[in-house]
Order: sequence, then structure tokens, then C-alpha cells
Amino acid sequence: MLNKIIEFSIKNKLIIGLMTIALIGYGTYQVTQLPIDAVPDITNNQVQVITTAPSYGALDIERLITFPIEQANSNISGLKEIRSFSRFGLSLVTIVFDDETDIYWARQQVSERLIDIQNQIPASIGTPSLGPITTGLGEIYQYVVKTKKGYENKFSTTDLRTIQDWVIRRQLIGVEGVAEVSSFGGKLKQYEIAINTDKLHAQNITINDVFNALERNNQNTGGAFIEKGPTILSIRTEGLIENIADIENIAIPLEGRSGIVFIKDIASINIGAATRYGALGYNDEGEVAGAIVMMLKGANSSEVIKKVKDRIKQIQKTLPEGIEIEPFLDRTKMVNNAIGTVEKNLLEGALIVIFVLVLFLGNFRAGLIVASVIPLAMLFAISLMNLFGVSGNLMSLGALDFGLIVDGAVIIVEAVMHQLYHNNKLKKAGLLNQNQMDDMVHQSAGKNDE
Repeated sequence: MLNKIIEFSIKNKLIIGLMTIALIGYGTYQVTQLPIDAVPDITNNQVQVITTAPSYGALDIERLITFPIEQANSNISGLKEIRSFSRFGLSLVTIVFDDETDIYWARQQVSERLIDIQNQIPASIGTPSLGPITTGLGEIYQYVVKTKKGYENKFSTTDLRTIQDWVIRRQLIGVEGVAEVSSFGGKLKQYEIAINTDKLHAQNITINDVFNALERNNQNTGGAFIEKGPTILSIRTEGLIENIADIENIAIPLEGRSGIVFIKDIASINIGAATRYGALGYNDEGEVAGAIVMMLKGANSSEVIKKVKDRIKQIQKTLPEGIEIEPFLDRTKMVNNAIGTVEKNLLEGALIVIFVLVLFLGNFRAGLIVASVIPLAMLFAISLMNLFGVSGNLMSLGALDFGLIVDGAVIIVEAVMHQLYHNNKLKKAGLLNQNQMDDMVHQSAGKNDE
């Protein structure tokens, strides 16, 4: 088989030349499409189910949330293991699948089972949700949202977190390749209703009456429509709360009594913040808000980071004066350093191999012919890496052995040179013609390849 391939290659030089040019062109294009990263991502296929349940203890979390989720997902095809932990206010269930399982199919299966167990989890304790489609290497970009010098007193930490959640995050989440933007730091804005218990008892009202009044008065309602000539007027009522005054003027019905009691009569309404378990400080500039940009599993980190940076520049123009976005972790530097190391090692290795080949073969032309196998093999390998979804990183590119790549070519070229040397001596002596010399070279190449 190999003899026939070698014989075909020697006799059809034009076809082999065209195929080589095609390999160079296609391989060069594939180089531009190769996903680049610092290290390989070895995270397995997993789906995380996250449930937040404020003020519930670990025992209640395990009994009411974690255990039902584990039981419902224990028989999915391709399942390898289920692990979980329950702590105060949080349940995290990690469902691991084998490598052949499609991650989107696995998430669909888990979602269907979460719907089935909704009636087993009390509505007041929390709603399970799936984690983002990312991996352990998904943290590609981190930044802080802070005030510029001279604007420290104009914006509070609540304002910074609000801008992050409602302005910056909502624009970044639409970038191609971004799976999630996780906010942290600052104070999460909330409307706080501080009830005066003495006034509450004086009006003979319970806390549940206040909750029910707030729920009923914080929603829009659609109605029918009125036909007026060629036009139709839609009817709707707007009841969503927009500011503190709307909360203060919510009426609480008095059971079996006349009169109206408003929220403002029994409570004071202020802007508050959710319970904090930590703070984010930046250098010596005090508290700031920030976020982590998570990359979609399988995406090209270099391309995603570039798109995120471009979007950050656009977002910066829309922020209020005095607010700026400052990155403090960018994986581009690590990726560039890793790839720079790989490029340096590959270049040095190739030059050393070429020098050794020329030195030991004793022929500059033969050395270059053998060395030409290196770039061709690299282009072919990168094409297959793209085909099978392997990224270019420190391990996949840094472990190439040029000695093994050129081993076969060295044997063939060395045999051909040996035959040429001896056959030229016979030709000069008049004992061999050109056709006979070519046949002997071809036969020698085939035998050495075997």
C-alpha cells in the first residue's frame, strides 16, 4: 500500500503539488479559526441546580430542596454522579454526565424534572434554577464599577450596584459567547417598609394584611377594548409600584369596619439594602461594585474577551458622568504569555531540527525538503484540532515532537541520497543510464519506507 502511494506521488508530481498547495491554503485558514486558550479545559459535563432560600437553615434546605432534586434526577440517561451541598440559605446540586452527552440535552432533561417536582418544594422556600453553561475556566474578565475622583459624594455604593445590575450587566449579557455576568459588591437596592407595631396593633391589622395589600396593589391588569369608529381603544390599569409615594398610598382594607388605613399611617418607607455577607473594596478607594464575566462552554476565549472589551467601551459612553468601568482581571494576558511561550519553543525547535538535518544529511537542499514536513504536518494537525473541537493551548501545541514528525521523511530522503550518490558513480563509469538510475531510486525509497 505504502509502495503504491510513494510510486503514485513520484509519478504524479503535479497532483501532489496541487494537493500540497490546497493543504497550505486550507490549513492557513484553519489557523485563524483555532480557539486559543492558556490551558486545556478538562471540566466534565455538568448541570448545576441552584436554589436560594433566605433565612432557612441547612437541615431544612437539605430536606425540602436538595433531596427532592437529587431523587428526581437520579435516572437520567448518561448520568455519572450527583453531588450536592446544603448550607444556610443555599442549595447547590451538581449533576455530572459522561463526555458523550450533549450539554443542552442534559439541561433539558433536568429542566423537565424540576417542573415535575415543583409541587414537592414549598413555594415560599425558593425556586430551583439552572446554573450558567460555563466551566471551571469560564471566568475570563472581571471589572469594578467605581466613581472618578471628585465624584465620591455624588454616587453611593447602592447607586454603583444599581448601575451595574440594570445598565452594564444587561448590555454585557448580550455579547456573543458570554454565558453569565455575576454581580457582587455594593448594596443591592430594596424598598424597606419599617412597620410601627404600636400603630399596627392600634388599627387591629396583622402583618399578613400588609403583605396582601402590597401584593394586590403591585400589578398591572389588562381589560377589554372599546370600538370607536375605525379605531379600537384598549383598556388596562397600571398598578405597578414606581416610587416611595406609591407604596405610602396603598390602602389596607379593614375587615368589618369603615375607614381606610394607608401604609404610610402604620409604617415608614425608605430605600434600604439586602442583607450583606461581605464587601468589595478596590485598592484604597473604598467600596465599589463589580462583576465577573463568565464564558460560554466551548467558546473561543480570545474572541469573547475582545468582544467584551469592545462592548465595555460602548457602555462607558452611556454611563453617568463620574462613573467608570475599570478591569482588574483579563485572561488575555495569560493566554498571550502561554501562546508566546509555545510559539518561541516551536520556532526554536524547528530551527534546531533543520540545523541538525542539514548537518547530518550533509546536503542543504535535502535538509530543507525534510524540514518542509514540519509546517505541513502542523497545518494538517490544526485542521483536525478544529474538526474535533480541540483548542490550541500550552499542552496541545507545546508537546509537539519534531523528531517524530520528520522521522519518516529523514529515512526516505537519506535512502534516496544514498542511491543517488552510488548511482552517480556508476553513471560516470558508464555502467548505468538515467532510466535505470531513476528506477533504482524509486525502489530504494519504497523498500526503506516499508
